[in-house]
Amino acid sequence: MAVTGTGRPRRGPGMTEVARAAGVSQKTVSRVVNGEPHVSPEVRDRVLRAVQELGYRPNNAARALLLGRYRRIGVVSLGTALYGPSTLLLALERAMHRAGYSFALAGTLEGQPVSVAVEALLEQGVDGIVLSEPIDDGTPLRLGADVPLVSLAEGIEITEGAGAVVGADGVTAARTATAYLLSLGHRTVWHIPGPHDWWAARDRARGWREALAAAGAPEPPLAAEGDWSPASGYAAGRQLAQLPDVTAVFAANDDMAIGALRAFAEAGLDVPGDVSVVGYDDIPAAAYLSPPLTTVRQNFTAVADRAVDVLIALIEGRPVPAERTEPVVELTVRSSTGTRPTNR
Repeated sequence: MAVTGTGRPRRGPGMTEVARAAGVSQKTVSRVVNGEPHVSPEVRDRVLRAVQELGYRPNNAARALLLGRYRRIGVVSLGTALYGPSTLLLALERAMHRAGYSFALAGTLEGQPVSVAVEALLEQGVDGIVLSEPIDDGTPLRLGADVPLVSLAEGIEITEGAGAVVGADGVTAARTATAYLLSLGHRTVWHIPGPHDWWAARDRARGWREALAAAGAPEPPLAAEGDWSPASGYAAGRQLAQLPDVTAVFAANDDMAIGALRAFAEAGLDVPGDVSVVGYDDIPAAAYLSPPLTTVRQNFTAVADRAVDVLIALIEGRPVPAERTEPVVELTVRSSTGTRPTNR
């Protein structure tokens, strides 16, 4: 809001001024600003040009009273700087802005129930909520709200209101990574798991087990549970390096795979000559390691777009749109994987 020479705030341009500049009615301006249909492209362009030239900003509170909507979506996040969750969060924000919705964030503190963050978003005023990377504290996660909810992980029970689960298929991705290693002739694949209270870690461990079972390969014991960090991958890698029959390892994320690579190098094991390693996430550094890391790439944009499409359909009372065709996850093969060594 501008300030006049007398120190009093000057009201910014309103819908009346925009309508006058564009040569349309205030109702037409309202339709354009709120993304409603039944406006010709030529009129829409004229209104948007006037909005930009005048610096008009809609009053969200008034719009919510008028339309019964805030045009705002809330996201519950773990508040972590890890590559996967933070990249997904950015993709969600961009998808919401493309759809004409603003973005509100509530992080969950350690030990804090997800329901607290949900309530905080409802108090701010949101039309729907995305639960991004929820974790399991050992009790069933049951949520209800007076706005639609979309979860990006399994294990969420929507007790009231509309809801859906939309996420990257970690089970299929882990199954693909494990099956690829088996296809190279490895008798089995060892797994460095992520923390068990993360649904993503559980999905990846499940996919690993399913691929071994489908191939009739023995299931070795899990390596030491990691916490997604290179240090935990290093500790698990040191453990695995002492076992003479370890020739293939699937780590639940790239950072732990990087730690394992360091442990194998220190133990005098060549990658992939002695041990093949696959990670998960395809972080930017993965292609520049020595050797470059074979990993599962997540299409965070596709996951975010799908989640926002579904949530907005629930908000607006429309049928949930069909699945998009772009792959959500895919295996990126690089030089950290090779055939099983003949001497092991």
